[in-house]
Amino acid sequence: MAMINPLKRRLQAGEAAAGVLITMPSVNLAQVLAGAGFDWLFIDMEHGSIDTAAMHHLIAATAGTACAPLVRVPRPDLALCKPALDAGAMGLIFPMICTAEQAAATVRCINYPPTGDRGWGPFYAPTRWGLPGPMEYFEVANRELANIVLVEHIDAIDNIDAIMAVPGIDVAVIAPMDLAVSMGQPGDRDHPEVVAAIGRAEKAILASPAALGGMALSSAEANAKIARGYRFLVMGYDVMLIQQIASQLLDGLER
Repeated sequence: MAMINPLKRRLQAGEAAAGVLITMPSVNLAQVLAGAGFDWLFIDMEHGSIDTAAMHHLIAATAGTACAPLVRVPRPDLALCKPALDAGAMGLIFPMICTAEQAAATVRCINYPPTGDRGWGPFYAPTRWGLPGPMEYFEVANRELANIVLVEHIDAIDNIDAIMAVPGIDVAVIAPMDLAVSMGQPGDRDHPEVVAAIGRAEKAILASPAALGGMALSSAEANAKIARGYRFLVMGYDVMLIQQIASQLLDGLER
């Protein structure tokens, strides 16, 4: 059966996938970024000002593109996950996964029984997925949804082998800024201790069935990470992109 989720299709083929994080509830911005060539959009319901209705609109804004809509929920809680999945998200991103128990909870949240505990209610998702109805969606959802966990705390590094031993994780993303904060080095992702912790996580993730993900703020950094085995690349976030472009436009302006 042909795969529906373009992100999982790329990852299973061993290809790299680049995306960007969205914190703004702007359908216009989501349409532009989805059409710009990103492989996925990271719709942020943890830190961004995005509510359930806006999240649904942002997912719909990716239709007609090869860009997979992903949603970051605050934690692996069924009540938080079901609205995003039922709106047509092609994957969930779970922050601050620090133990194997938390990792197992993500698997239960994203999957229908018998693999998980997700409840029935896929009335909008089939339309976004290009499927006739709920039953067709149900038949492929467990296979097609991407389960993405964030490794962003020193406790996760200490438990990384146990976390990666949990079946059902598709991508593990190392988040260096939060990791640095948890290690008492805020803002310094290049601190030797932070770099060493990242190396430990990289080794464990690369030895697992999951794809390795991380931050890359330029194509050069992304290419270097791809050469090291990264396949899921976070290329920045909406506020950063707008600020950078605005600064470039104003740089050297005489007024």
